[in-house]
Amino acid sequence: MIPTQRLPASLTPLDVALAALLDGLAPVAPVDLPLADALGCIAADMPPLQAQPPHDIAAGDGWALRARDLVGASSYSPLPLATPPVWVEAGDSLPEACDCVLDSDSVDQAGPLVQVLSEAIPGQGVRRAGSDIAAGSAVAEAGRRVLPRDLLIARAAGMEKLRVRRPRLRVVDVPATGRSVTAQLIAESARKAGADVVSVEAAGRDAGSIAKALDAAEAGCDLLLTTGGSGVGRTDATVTALAQRGKLIAHGIALQPGRTSAVGRIGQTPVVALPGAPDQAFAAWWTLGLPVLDRLSGRRPRKTFNLPLARKIASGVGIAEIVLLRREQGVWVTLAAGDLSLDAIARAEAWLAVPGGAEGFAAGAPVDAYMLRE
Repeated sequence: MIPTQRLPASLTPLDVALAALLDGLAPVAPVDLPLADALGCIAADMPPLQAQPPHDIAAGDGWALRARDLVGASSYSPLPLATPPVWVEAGDSLPEACDCVLDSDSVDQAGPLVQVLSEAIPGQGVRRAGSDIAAGSAVAEAGRRVLPRDLLIARAAGMEKLRVRRPRLRVVDVPATGRSVTAQLIAESARKAGADVVSVEAAGRDAGSIAKALDAAEAGCDLLLTTGGSGVGRTDATVTALAQRGKLIAHGIALQPGRTSAVGRIGQTPVVALPGAPDQAFAAWWTLGLPVLDRLSGRRPRKTFNLPLARKIASGVGIAEIVLLRREQGVWVTLAAGDLSLDAIARAEAWLAVPGGAEGFAAGAPVDAYMLRE
């Protein structure tokens, strides 16, 4: 059988392929999700919160009093009270005119008159209004990933749902021995990035079966990924199927690993065809798929971490090369470059792409790397 897919004579630069995918792409509409479902998604604009607590409350169990009435009180000079103080439990509202709470040992009730045995300052034993949540604050800033601590704020504010952006991502796996490992890897990474992910498997490796799976997956989809079948093997037909169902923008990306990746569109939906090998798929996911997902999520630009390189990184001109890094004693140590083992992927803390126009980086040069564990 003669291969039906061929790489072009010249590879498409990585930045050109990414720009074509992002062209005209806008964040998806926000949705209101239950708190547990919103975890990990990207926050959209939310209404400002009301102050919590809404008024001064007791921070612990004790006697509610007014501090200025207790001046001079001590165990040596107890201060008798004309009227007994009010006992409050933690979380109770303070009685009118009271501004402090003394513990039980600071008030003596043994004699005919209640006596106070210590002074206090305004606010002592009190949680002030807005001390937990300031009025006008937000659960999470728009464009930031919703974290467990954000759910704490939301629950304290009495919220049941959060407004987030959660793009619908579909993964079409082209069947091959061991290929589902790659599809699962990509799907799990996309879920962690805040996507609503559904994975399907094409009925076969032929163009017709793949095209049928693309049709089914593309409906109601914001980003479509395929895993496998993007190369030039005799049974590879993913790119052919993509060209039949939509627009093939580029096949053959100047990226190592991942040069057999392809990008395109079906209707308005961006499509990234990832190679079947895990390292090649991950490289294309980091550089092509994830930026598209971030745009759809309305996510703020991902932060990088800057450290000097322990050793020189050499790279060929004309192709972007993925480098995996780990921190050791304040420098980046290279774990792998261009050829990424599964062990290196599992142990890496960060990655960077050496631009196609660069020959690499000198030892000691400070470089910005994207963290893999946020």
